[in-house]
Amino acid sequence: MITPRTIDDISSILTQVTQIGDMSSEAFSDFDTDLVAPVLEEAGKLCMDVLAPLNQPGDKTGARLESGQVYSAPGFKDAYKAFQEGGWMGMPFPEAFGGQGLPRTLAVAVMEMVQASNMSFSLCPMLSFGAIEALLEHGSEEQKALYLPKLISGEWTGTMNLTEPQAGSDVGALKTKAVPNDDGSYAITGQKIYITWGDHDLTDNIVHLVLARLPDAPSGSRGISLFLCPKYLPDANGEAGERNGVTCIGLEHKLGVHASPTCVMEYDGAKGWLIGEPNKGLAAMFTMMNSARLQVGIQGLAQSEAAYRVARDFAAERKQGRAEGVEGSAPIINHPDVQHMLLQMRARTMAARAICYECAKSSDMSVGGSEADERKLAKEVEEILTPIAKSWSTDVGVLSASLGVQIHGGLGFMGETLASQLYRDARIAPIYEGTNGIQAIDLATRKLGLSGGEAIPRLLASFEAKCSELEASGDADLKRVAAHLAAGIKALQDVTSWMKETDMDTRLFGATAYQEMFGRVAGVTYLARGAMSAKDAGSNSAADLVGLALFLSETDLGDIAGWAVRVRSGEAMDRQKRMDLLS
Repeated sequence: MITPRTIDDISSILTQVTQIGDMSSEAFSDFDTDLVAPVLEEAGKLCMDVLAPLNQPGDKTGARLESGQVYSAPGFKDAYKAFQEGGWMGMPFPEAFGGQGLPRTLAVAVMEMVQASNMSFSLCPMLSFGAIEALLEHGSEEQKALYLPKLISGEWTGTMNLTEPQAGSDVGALKTKAVPNDDGSYAITGQKIYITWGDHDLTDNIVHLVLARLPDAPSGSRGISLFLCPKYLPDANGEAGERNGVTCIGLEHKLGVHASPTCVMEYDGAKGWLIGEPNKGLAAMFTMMNSARLQVGIQGLAQSEAAYRVARDFAAERKQGRAEGVEGSAPIINHPDVQHMLLQMRARTMAARAICYECAKSSDMSVGGSEADERKLAKEVEEILTPIAKSWSTDVGVLSASLGVQIHGGLGFMGETLASQLYRDARIAPIYEGTNGIQAIDLATRKLGLSGGEAIPRLLASFEAKCSELEASGDADLKRVAAHLAAGIKALQDVTSWMKETDMDTRLFGATAYQEMFGRVAGVTYLARGAMSAKDAGSNSAADLVGLALFLSETDLGDIAGWAVRVRSGEAMDRQKRMDLLS
């Protein structure tokens, strides 16, 4: 669910916090900040008029499987046609393949609106984003020419086929085989599970990107390759032709996102083509995964936004008890406890939005920056923020959805409410595309060592500089934010140094707490930066940004010292003590 106020908040973060206007450069020659408002307005019409009305009916109906063909929930096919014809799929992709060449930052803002309106629907284009980026980076010129125009236009959709029954996050344990054919293709045989939108009736073809092993492949993750395997083999004109040997043999029964078909896919000698080099599939997989991780972070943010709007509207109407200054029975939005819950939801939503958009902007600038050093530093920030955007935002989505149920009271626990659906839908996001624990491991190991261990301290130093600007701003509320933020940054710097020196087991025991600390500090920093920008520009959003930054600095940074203790908790409880307690 989105509202016109949602669009205002998105615009505020894009323009004041993320400062998307900085990207009106040679790299994005067709982009101008004047595009932001009309793009968001048109996307809002699609979301509010087409996608949102299908959300609850789709949850009740779901997709169905008949004779190896998956049929989407009623209305989804027409909705996808509207999405495709609107050109929404191609926004951030090269014009050479039919895209619009616009910043990824603006595209993820649009996808947030789509995801907030109908998460089940949004998962279909989300997977296509990853497939397109993998082909752009790793595909052959022939593969790009044949498949990218169809994927970027939305005429065909893409999937990621990674997981197998015996191999969840451990992709190195996969067993799907790829045997060379005489014509340069490969015969792919095996089974994949949890394949989101692995089959459907929305488009004429589906392009599966499949991890498999060559006959002479090394064991483990070093021996996996990536293959392109379409549902229908393209004919001489590049159109969907003969059916390939890939079939959906089952649909998973899930806690939420019922209208998104999660498929068990059977490959029986299906014809596929190698993407990139043999046994180098891991690099291509991570191209898909990193794209998906930011998109899933946006998804968590979107569910938080939807939960807030639903809960806020309910609280404004639901009357119960008495409140100061209100005659008679008061709408529950007047009760301080409800106000506190709603403020948590809105403030954390805005902070998550700021983190995700900053990650997207860094991705844009890592390829579009005018100087090599600018591109290098932007890539560092993207690398650091990706696990935080994915994990912190999806945790916020679950928290906000839970608070939304709480605000609805007993009614929120009833299955017919949107509040309960949002809670069920949001719960998957911390799990897939690398669980949030895996994101914490990534942050505390690979990202901690990025650029010789200097990347994270460099980012924290930029936070520190921004904090000094807040202190010098002359605004009493921003000075108060600065005091809390300074303490938070110092605590995060201290545990960062400690993590570099401690043993790996102790470090990983505190990794999730470290990730939480990082998200809190980053969220307040970005909101406060936007608040200063908005005040300087005389923007109507200034008061909101200042107030929300202040609220989060008091709440999410108020207990930052306790989180630092949690990061170090492995010192007091070594591995053996933990295992003994788990007996």
